[in-house]
Amino acid sequence: MIRRILATALLLTAGVLAVRPAAAESGPSSPAVVSARGIPAGSILGPADVQLIQLPDSVRPEGALSTVEAAEGHLLAGAARPGEPITDARLVGPSTVVPGSGDAGKSIVPVRLSDAGVAGLLHAGMHVDVVAAATDGGRQVLASMAVVVAVVAQETEPGYGSASKDGPLVLLELPADSATQVAAMSLERAVAVTLR
Repeated sequence: MIRRILATALLLTAGVLAVRPAAAESGPSSPAVVSARGIPAGSILGPADVQLIQLPDSVRPEGALSTVEAAEGHLLAGAARPGEPITDARLVGPSTVVPGSGDAGKSIVPVRLSDAGVAGLLHAGMHVDVVAAATDGGRQVLASMAVVVAVVAQETEPGYGSASKDGPLVLLELPADSATQVAAMSLERAVAVTLR
């Protein structure tokens, strides 16, 4: 008799546990764009990189994109793991707000740092000072409070060379006149950044 009661109780418990996840999934959901694979920072998103799924509203992050077209063609500011929702804050492109870009007269300049390992410490939204070696053996500050827009992984930058000594490409947002100076100087001298 006791065994029968225990068996019935276990069956009822198993039934409740089996139904509970289905009930949770039946709540309201909305379309959300997620990464279809692991994507490195600085990648330009294409059709193979993202997919559309129904995501429960309770776990859907604010700013999650709801169409694949909204993500395609944009640069991913930070690496994404498979299945991770893509939000507007993760993208850099014409229809997105670049971190720190609220002012007119700003430009984005790509630079390669003299120490490629430093690029691994940077992420979108960080503020840095750009410095170069001066002709008198000292240092010259080329720009202050530059905003890091993205760090483009070497394997995702076709046309920029493939030598490992080149390192990643760092996109910096600067006032237009400073951007011009930094771009010109980076062609002549090695540049570095100090983190703020």
